[in-house]
Amino acid sequence: MYGAIQKWGNSQGLRIPKGALHTAQLKEGDAVEIIPEDGQIIIRKARGYLSLDALFAGYSGDYRCAEADTGDSVGREVLE
Repeated sequence: MYGAIQKWGNSQGLRIPKGALHTAQLKEGDAVEIIPEDGQIIIRKARGYLSLDALFAGYSGDYRCAEADTGDSVGREVLE
């Protein structure tokens, strides 16, 4: 499949064949990420933000914070 980059206002546009959209499971109105990388452009469905419930879904509640020993002072890190 081929497409052509064309002027679209002050930008450039690319028409994507329907078959390519179907194969990529994309449709009109979907938000996409555009990633320029090493002479190519990767277009993929944008990942949405996760809710707090989704972010903590696998959290078991067993985390305990602790101080980290970074060694002795070497300058004026400790204010008196």
